[in-house]
Amino acid sequence: MAGEPIYEINDPRFVHLIVGSARLEELYSGCRWAEGPVWFNDANQLVWSDIPNERLLRWTPEGGVSLFRQPSNFANGHTRDRQGRLISCEHGTRRVARTENDGSITTLAESYGGRRLNSPNDVVVRSDGTIWFTDPTYGILSDYEGYRAEPEQESRNVYRLDPETGELAAVATDFNQPNGLAFSPDEKILYVADSGASHDDALPRHIRAFDVLDGRLANGRVFATIDKGIPDGIRTDTAGNLWSSAGDGVHCFAPDGVLIGKIFVPQTVANLTFGGPRRNRLFIAATTSLYAIYVTATGAQVP
Repeated sequence: MAGEPIYEINDPRFVHLIVGSARLEELYSGCRWAEGPVWFNDANQLVWSDIPNERLLRWTPEGGVSLFRQPSNFANGHTRDRQGRLISCEHGTRRVARTENDGSITTLAESYGGRRLNSPNDVVVRSDGTIWFTDPTYGILSDYEGYRAEPEQESRNVYRLDPETGELAAVATDFNQPNGLAFSPDEKILYVADSGASHDDALPRHIRAFDVLDGRLANGRVFATIDKGIPDGIRTDTAGNLWSSAGDGVHCFAPDGVLIGKIFVPQTVANLTFGGPRRNRLFIAATTSLYAIYVTATGAQVP
């Protein structure tokens, strides 16, 4: 609402990450459930998912919003690999897929241990080219964001995929519902959201941190807990701060896990990403809308 505060400042460190005069802009409204924004700097465009409408949308500064792909196989989270190719988590096919430069689509992972994955949710790529993704059951709980089915995996895991060899390893198997994930700028830490409280308030609504050691995870611990709603998509900036989706907007945590501030958003936030030519514009997928706001932080993800 006009006149209501945009920011909550809990720590002086947050003041240096925001632009006091910046305003939250609604770039598009008309989704059923907006998710998975990914920035293409070489094309000056943002692509994001509208999961229940089974489509991917594109936004450009010059042209506004247009259709990127439909049907989308109920795609959720996206990233790009080191060659700039789009990597997508698809609920409908229960796979992780790569869009090649010629537009064809390659399946990268769809099963583990001879059983179908649950419904890959979000994905990141490390500088060594390995692909890390989460596999909760959200896409098979109903026919709204995928196809209702019984899970074949005994747990809801975080996976590491070597795209060169096809080797898929479960690197964390003790989550209720693993969701968004992001590496620290130096890639020594992997942050993973657990959004189990989405369907049971007694379950976690926190973000865990793991040390990354030779392709495996160690020393798992709770990094931060969301006080409104649940954590979904997360991103880090070049200073190591973590920006998380939440029920009341975007929560920003310092590298020590302290909640230093919030950006209030009128709708429940599902995911976010840094974009723009200088990676200083935060794009926010929130329920029916795509929002954007300029910050002084710089997104850590590449390309």
